[in-house]
Amino acid sequence: MQKVQKTYTPEFKREAVRLAQTSGKPIAQVARELGISDTSIHQWRKELAEHGSQAFPGSGHQTDQEEEVR
Repeated sequence: MQKVQKTYTPEFKREAVRLAQTSGKPIAQVARELGISDTSIHQWRKELAEHGSQAFPGSGHQTDQEEEVR
């Protein structure tokens, strides 16, 4: 069975990082509460630090053509 990769909107990613940074909770706990992996939050935090407002281009949803390639 093929594993389906979830996609998240840029807004969701930014909010997840913000929660992890400001909630006072461990990243693992924030990730569990959001239903994502803590690795995702770490990666998104790194991308935001490196690219700022240019991080997470796109809508977070794959086009039909991108879906077909997978």
